[in-house]
Amino acid sequence: MELFSKSVSAVRGLRSRAVGSCKTGGSLDHYGLTMYTTCAKLSEDPSKESSPSDMLIDSFGRLHTYLRISLTERCNLRCQYCMPSEGVELTPSSQLLSPNEIVSLANLFVTSGVNKIRLTGGEPTIRKDIEDICLRLSSLKGLKTLAMTTNGITLARKLPKLKDFGLNSINISLDTLVPAKFEFLTRRKGHEKVLESINAAVGLGYNPVKVNCVVMRGVNDDEICDFVELTRSRPINVRFIEFMPFDGNVWNVKKLVPYYEMLDKVVSKYQGLQRIQDHPSETAKNYRIDGHDGTVSFITSMTEHFCAGCNRLRLLADGNFKVCLFGPSEVSLRDPLRAGAEEDELREIISAAVHSLLLMIPWSRERKQRMLECLTLRKLRIGQ
Repeated sequence: MELFSKSVSAVRGLRSRAVGSCKTGGSLDHYGLTMYTTCAKLSEDPSKESSPSDMLIDSFGRLHTYLRISLTERCNLRCQYCMPSEGVELTPSSQLLSPNEIVSLANLFVTSGVNKIRLTGGEPTIRKDIEDICLRLSSLKGLKTLAMTTNGITLARKLPKLKDFGLNSINISLDTLVPAKFEFLTRRKGHEKVLESINAAVGLGYNPVKVNCVVMRGVNDDEICDFVELTRSRPINVRFIEFMPFDGNVWNVKKLVPYYEMLDKVVSKYQGLQRIQDHPSETAKNYRIDGHDGTVSFITSMTEHFCAGCNRLRLLADGNFKVCLFGPSEVSLRDPLRAGAEEDELREIISAAVHSLLLMIPWSRERKQRMLECLTLRKLRIGQ
């Protein structure tokens, strides 16, 4: 097929090889907590956990078992760090994946080794068929986790059915505990609805209920310890996220509150902070606090990237496939699917993109070289 050949050629031309070395090991941070580099953790052989096809293993031996699927570009909020006040130009509905296409592509990934799918948006809960999509995805043989990231505005009334239909992990975004500030940040009302959704998730037995909080200097950095209090008597995992640049969010480095500064605030108030041993592919630095039922985490996207351990792939609402959130490169799976491509042909397109992952990321030469060194060490360790 001409369309299929063009899709493969678009990513094949990006392949490359590189070698290097990387110093790894454990060390103590200034809190006396043991810290490990991502490279050291990645010496584990991922094949022990599953038997994936080569489609999901990149040229450095990284196994990609986590697929994020955007169900819609629409959102019922206008968060200042996420999109401009006027919203974004939406893709015509005819160009978005249908429910059947979503399930078909998801099944392709799951049968190849993906064991976790996260539904995102836009805002996934505004889809009228969200329950049916969850039911169909949760029925895929081999899928262990079906998760969702949501702003929580309409979640509370839908969550009981979603849970019955197989949604077994939930992340709810909330950047402030102050109603007036919520309206300022999101340009919409709805603070009480989000809190209601968090309470509903706890009541339904989700453990943990993950609460995502993007921290911005001069905006909500004074609420860090207030958020930590949510973890005292409930199984809530508060995840503090460094402010990241996205198209249209007018990112400013002055608003960035680095991980170590957020951690300082927590350490200054709470005793008995303990670092949790993280999974090799974990994006967050996780901590327990003595006497708290929940946990706190820090996602250091800007100050300490976790690319060497990243196992995530992304399928956008329009059917474009991305191998990196920060990378501009995409390849369409919708077009060859609608043109009648066989599963093996779609697998080759996906495999070509996964193998070309590193070269699609718009980093500086120095940062990309450091990444290559870490990944090469991992590949050498797995081969030993």
